Amino acid sequence: MPSSLIRMFATAAILIILGIGLGLLRRDQLSIRWLLVGASLAFLNDCALTNGYGVLPDLFRGSSWNWQGKLLALALTLAVASHPAFGWRRSGLTLVQNMAGWKVTYAVAALVCLVFIGFAISMPNEPLDHQTLAFQLTMPGLEEEPFYRGILLLAFNEALRGRIRMLGIDLGWGALLSCVGFGLGHAFDYSHGAWSFDLMTMALTALPAFILVWLRERTGSLVLPVLLHNFGNSIFLVL
Repeated sequence: MPSSLIRMFATAAILIILGIGLGLLRRDQLSIRWLLVGASLAFLNDCALTNGYGVLPDLFRGSSWNWQGKLLALALTLAVASHPAFGWRRSGLTLVQNMAGWKVTYAVAALVCLVFIGFAISMPNEPLDHQTLAFQLTMPGLEEEPFYRGILLLAFNEALRGRIRMLGIDLGWGALLSCVGFGLGHAFDYSHGAWSFDLMTMALTALPAFILVWLRERTGSLVLPVLLHNFGNSIFLVL
């Protein structure tokens, strides 16, 4: 069995166990069905990103970036969002912005940009080439945001329906679970018969993910999260 497949089974199991644990706080607001849907989406997303765990031929062979996997994952996300149980608007795939409290919203977005710029200036830059820049300006935000802050967030919000008022919006446990999934996707791995988990990577991905999910819930749209995600990935190449 491919190592990536083993890792994804383990990630899905972690999300299910954590979701059930959070759901036990309010059993009347826990939907096991939607929790399984969310975990299944995480599994299918990883399957697309890895070209069917290596089964599908790579049409971009020779490229240093996973264009095909990202495009397949995006296509899968858009197909799920088109299902009536999800819907594009409910999944955040809309240009319409909730402008209530827009000054705070855009102040937070501007602050995030300044933090990215500060890190980019203080840290060594990655080698710059046209393909790398094109990939970082497009694929990370366009693929990961509609999935993690779109359909996965929606599924986990349906699975864990409780809400708390936080920083001006009503956030559910689904937001936390989607951030954990995002962090695990970057920090959790299985290779050569051994498990690895990088706590620093988990923190450096889950924290920005929380800011992005806050912006997504506050605006009702994925526009700002996509723009900020791609800005954060590409600014390290140009400064």
